[in-house]
Amino acid sequence: MASTNDLKNGLVLNLDGQLWTVTAFQHVKPGKGGAFVRTTLKHVLSGKVVDKTFNAGTKVDTATVDKRSMTYLYRDGADFVFMDGDTFDQITIPAETVGDAAKFMLENQLAVVAVHESTPLFVELPTSVELIVEHTDPGLQGDRSTGGTKPATLETGAEIQVPLFLNSGEKVKVDTRDGRYLGRVTS
Repeated sequence: MASTNDLKNGLVLNLDGQLWTVTAFQHVKPGKGGAFVRTTLKHVLSGKVVDKTFNAGTKVDTATVDKRSMTYLYRDGADFVFMDGDTFDQITIPAETVGDAAKFMLENQLAVVAVHESTPLFVELPTSVELIVEHTDPGLQGDRSTGGTKPATLETGAEIQVPLFLNSGEKVKVDTRDGRYLGRVTS
């Protein structure tokens, strides 16, 4: 239990059996009436964002979420197997929990896994990863970097838009949050 005066960004609250992360908060002391705390909360599992107001000093139930750096090992059917680098414990995480991160994960890649009461909540990848373009149509004479884009399939199977001058076999940097092409990687 914590007081609303102790709220900070990143704190996970347990409200009515649901886990919510505090993304923004503001203590307000109006001229009339009691002080209150205005918060923006993000649902840990669904990503839904809501605004909620608490009276100042109200007790709120906090949840303990353990964020651990883990290595993605392999895919087991529809599930993903991760290993804790410190304890060498392996956990299996369902595809629904991994979500869109699966499109940009390679074996032996590090990721942050958030766990609450031994239940994995979500998987966080670094903001950008370097992947090889498996297939894209060849560029044509006259294609320039200022031109349009074309679809490309990455080594993980994800499909992104890349500039016309890129060819199959080249390594690119990709934003894991939205799948955006960030640039070509030269070795």
